[in-house]
Amino acid sequence: MTGNDSSFTARPVVSIIGAGPAGLLAAEVLGEAGAQVTVHDRMAAPARKFLMAGRGGLNLTHSEPRERFLARYGAATEWLAPMIDAFPPARLRGWVEGLGEPSFVGSSGRVFPKSFKASPLLRAWLRRLDGLGVTFAPRQLWLGWDEAGRLRFSTPEGEIAQAADATLLALGGASWPRLGTDGGWVPLLAETGAELRPLRPANAGVVVAWSEMFRQRFAGEPLKRIGLAAGGRRLRGEAVITEQGLEGGGIYALTDRLRDALAAGEAVLTLDLRPDLAAEVLAQRIAQGRKGESLSNRLRKAGLPAVALGLMREAAPQFPADPAGIAALAKAVPLRISALAGIERAISSAGGITRRALTDELMLRARPGVFAAGEMLDWEAPTGGYLLQGCFATGWRAATGMASRLGLPTPAAWQGNGERDWDASDRQGSEGMARDGS
Repeated sequence: MTGNDSSFTARPVVSIIGAGPAGLLAAEVLGEAGAQVTVHDRMAAPARKFLMAGRGGLNLTHSEPRERFLARYGAATEWLAPMIDAFPPARLRGWVEGLGEPSFVGSSGRVFPKSFKASPLLRAWLRRLDGLGVTFAPRQLWLGWDEAGRLRFSTPEGEIAQAADATLLALGGASWPRLGTDGGWVPLLAETGAELRPLRPANAGVVVAWSEMFRQRFAGEPLKRIGLAAGGRRLRGEAVITEQGLEGGGIYALTDRLRDALAAGEAVLTLDLRPDLAAEVLAQRIAQGRKGESLSNRLRKAGLPAVALGLMREAAPQFPADPAGIAALAKAVPLRISALAGIERAISSAGGITRRALTDELMLRARPGVFAAGEMLDWEAPTGGYLLQGCFATGWRAATGMASRLGLPTPAAWQGNGERDWDASDRQGSEGMARDGS
């Protein structure tokens, strides 16, 4: 059953479905508030995608100033800003430090735990949750609700039903389905009448119809310190050539623009292979080659390696003959994008439960007492720490909304100071916010 604003038992029963960052943070908040919390997950172990994200270094958040940070959420900025203001990067870093994992700011401005890994942080987190009495129910696939309003789960022992005073859905999007996020919740929520936007790939690679010769020679080749542009957005970043097209942080930051362009009919990604040089200067360097010197050697000396020449030839079958034309092409290599990589290979997904379908506390209007958080919501962000920050912040917002509905006090450790918490971001380090908020 689903609770309302009437009185509850001494320990309200809370079911959290999904053991990712949003769900686990909510479990911690509600466990501290005095709820009896069970975390259900279809996988055998919690936070599988969180662990995968930490394989190359767990990027927790970013150290950018508030305005620039919030702008990374694009169309969802206005919606997410109050939640991130209440649980901003400084509070996230303080929370991590409270688990015995000091954080540091890398040269790119990204924030990492000192251990650089997700597994030590998760182990400490699970120990804390165990101490709060949070129960884990693995290998339970959520099937919706029965006629009595109880939660239905498929388990290895058969189907069960679970009553709860409040429920949090934190099931993730539809990327990396082998880790448990396959979007299977979409039809279950659609039946409730909740407004949903289709799940689409975000932070995804792109498909380019390379020639066979280019593919065989350059697949796996990195493109470092390049400029990228699509849909009116320009940035600097890196990419990697794959057999199918391109991947990497620079590509992921443009996924939304390329996705919109594909939907409109045509998508072109423009690469600047020497963003540090003006076209005129680059042309002069290309022209400085010795008489009889090969084009590839002249380009290499101008800072355009073999892969750059290959990209230019792929984009322009009629290759320019003069240095000025070659420089102009190198500064704006047009690559026609035929598709995004499949959502199953995307780092995250866009779409999901719309803002209109939820209250300010992230409760489903169509299903009172049921809240949602994390990647299920209709927002997206680039890599760089913004995804995890959004998941933690929405998990915190849903949890405090649930506590209020259940008549539970929000523990002092979780009472933030709004925008003022951003002030600590630049100072945060080994002296980070203690767990009690001091």
